Amino acid sequence: MTAHLTGIPTLETRRLTLRGPRIEDFEAWADFCASPRAAHIGGPLDRGTAWRAFCHSPGQWALRGYGAFVFCLKGSDAALGMTGPWHPADWPERELGWTVWSDDAEGKGLAHEAAIAARRFAYDTLGWTTAVSYIEKDNTRSIALATRLGATHDPDATAPHDNDPDTLVYRHPAPEALQ
Repeated sequence: MTAHLTGIPTLETRRLTLRGPRIEDFEAWADFCASPRAAHIGGPLDRGTAWRAFCHSPGQWALRGYGAFVFCLKGSDAALGMTGPWHPADWPERELGWTVWSDDAEGKGLAHEAAIAARRFAYDTLGWTTAVSYIEKDNTRSIALATRLGATHDPDATAPHDNDPDTLVYRHPAPEALQ
């Protein structure tokens, strides 16, 4: 029997389905974590560490009632990445985060499309009035995505991990600015 978390909504965009994480997604996540692509999340990671990191997402859903969505092309269950609301206990603010797990998913606007839907969920369903994205200063792809989402660098915001100078804080537009 494969367990599935219940109560996680499914979101749809023009090209994507955003859904809760499933055990079947772990292999794609583990492959991502073992690759140089995972450098901005502390990787490459061994399989055991990747497993523990993967379990954070369903844990957020179970304990906070929200978490990251896995995104897939419509009509496919193949996980391409993850995006969504995120808030570890020791982080100063709630975050909209994302990872793209496959080179094949890069450069097609998929993470942008998924992040817009996830942000809309955080604002409309969860009632968030602000969100940030914590991004390593040399992660140019994530900085470009945050900027494309309308987020701006907020040098006065506190970053996690003792205000790490290598972490930039990008603040997303308020919900009313997106109307």
